[in-house]
Amino acid sequence: MQLVFASNNAHKIREIQQLIGERFQLKILQDIGCYDDIPETQSTIEGNASQKSNYIFDHFKQNCFADDTGLEIEALNNEPGVLSARYAGDERDNEKNIDKVLKNLLPFQNRNAHFKTIISLIIDKQEFLFEGIAEGTIALERIGTNGFGYDSIFIPKGFTQSFAQMTAEEKNKISHRAIAFKKLARYLKSIHQS
Repeated sequence: MQLVFASNNAHKIREIQQLIGERFQLKILQDIGCYDDIPETQSTIEGNASQKSNYIFDHFKQNCFADDTGLEIEALNNEPGVLSARYAGDERDNEKNIDKVLKNLLPFQNRNAHFKTIISLIIDKQEFLFEGIAEGTIALERIGTNGFGYDSIFIPKGFTQSFAQMTAEEKNKISHRAIAFKKLARYLKSIHQS
């Protein structure tokens, strides 16, 4: 079975292909000739993931899945949340986003946070959602140089290192994205066997 991932990130595709095995042939957007700027205008992470997968299914009539991820910080009323990529502005500047989080957290002692990934899968017009959550805390400053986004200030629960201090392999064992994609992989394997 062929599945389209609503992304052009070849690295992510390789990672997911390893999880779900060879029974499913994964394609990225450019493989189906999609060069559209897919809208992400919903007020929730779930809404954005669903909006992206429905866009692909409606326009290209292909079974597909899309993901959306956000960092939710307790003391900031779960900000940046759905605006994680654009927290400091539409230019999607990771460093400015981190600066804004650290500044906004200055008055608070509670630094509890979690990363949330939602995957929306559409197969034969039916939608299924899969969630992955990584609990943790926000560091006082950037630590580590690996990863991307907020990885340098997020310390997962039970660890003393930030995501940015971990190798990709270490992070992928415990990350929100890995948890969600493992749930997707389990589901895909189950429907393929039935």
